[in-house]
Amino acid sequence: MKETGMKYRYTDTEMKELLSTMVMLIDTREQQNKHITDYFDSKKISYKSKKLDYGDYSAYLPKNEKMGIQRDVYFSAAIERKNSVDELAATIKERIRFENELIRAQGSPFALMVEDPNGYQNIITGHYRSQYNAKALLASLKSFETRYGFQTVFIAPHTVGNYLYYHFYYTIRNALK
Repeated sequence: MKETGMKYRYTDTEMKELLSTMVMLIDTREQQNKHITDYFDSKKISYKSKKLDYGDYSAYLPKNEKMGIQRDVYFSAAIERKNSVDELAATIKERIRFENELIRAQGSPFALMVEDPNGYQNIITGHYRSQYNAKALLASLKSFETRYGFQTVFIAPHTVGNYLYYHFYYTIRNALK
């Protein structure tokens, strides 16, 4: 979220109330995410599908006239999800498309999430289906991270919904402070 010079000061109670209305955004092109939407449903976390310019997940605060918010407030933060190191390797191999997405996300809080808790180890040991050399894959990933200012998180699939929710919860909370 770009700094506008204008800030509201919310009490802790107001902040909690605002954050309780947060809606998760899921890119309309996102596939195979039932485990994520099941988590959101089980925790009564609101979500909706929307075409995102970059990333697969984001969040917004809906209009809340009682709190003085006259329209939906969208945040530039996004997370790109890969369901495995195999998908990550294929994506990085398609450099131009991946880099174009990173360029669109540049300057925004952005993270790359890979559903594999042993993902980093699998990269450095070459345990993935692509013929992409392990050192070359790691070099490409780390080069993209430093060039475009994002981090890669390797995470177990059953914790992804929780991670997404709290990532955006605290991103928005800190933006509002």
